[in-house]
Amino acid sequence: MAANHEINPGDTTMATKAMKNATKKTTKPAAKTTGKMSQVDAALKVLAEARKPMNCKAMVEAMGTKGYWRSPGGKTPAATLYAAILKDITTKGKQARFKKVDRGQFARSG
Repeated sequence: MAANHEINPGDTTMATKAMKNATKKTTKPAAKTTGKMSQVDAALKVLAEARKPMNCKAMVEAMGTKGYWRSPGGKTPAATLYAAILKDITTKGKQARFKKVDRGQFARSG
């Protein structure tokens, strides 16, 4: 007697679930391979080289001067950087890469 391998739409057997799961995309997004640094990574590099706290406007200027990162046409890159740094501090807590040392002044943590 031959087995019937039809899948019924209402069937919730383990085999059906396994087939549905097998079709789901389980790969992680590919890492950036363009060689360009993100704004936050460039800010970390600038702060490490400066070895002193800086404000976001000064960091953006230094990133551009050193060729680490350039704004892709945004009007307020310093404000964008400020928001990204604050998000890093609030979401990562003690593992944050930045620390706020004074009003508008940031340094690398650790």
